[in-house]
Amino acid sequence: MTFGNALIGLAVLLAVTVALGVFVQWRQGRPRRHIPHEVVQPTRLGAESLGQTATLLQFSTELCSRCPGVHRTLAAVADRHEGVQHLDIDVTHRPDIAKHFHIMQTPTTIVLDREGVVQTRFGGVPNRDVLELELNRLSGETANV
Repeated sequence: MTFGNALIGLAVLLAVTVALGVFVQWRQGRPRRHIPHEVVQPTRLGAESLGQTATLLQFSTELCSRCPGVHRTLAAVADRHEGVQHLDIDVTHRPDIAKHFHIMQTPTTIVLDREGVVQTRFGGVPNRDVLELELNRLSGETANV
């Protein structure tokens, strides 16, 4: 009877682990918009200014294997949109910034509007099409102001 119970316990543990893995994978690269909207000061990040329309704020680490590819993608997206700036912050030696922005994984990308207000957050590799939509939404908002 104890062997059967152990087998059932192992099956339950395996099912919970797989479900958790599927959930985490599902959330990767998806935008989160229901986040505290703080105003980010560029000097805190070591930058002189933010983009006139938006800023793509990337958090990376030295050992992140996906960060260079995300850097290239974000830089290319920023280059195609007037007034959009890309900042890549290496949090390897800046635990204060990682703690402040609640960075639990790299890459993490935060989209800021022209005022520096946090609009959207992506954990993992952001989807390029979703980034384009976010920038179009922000440029539409700023055009209507």
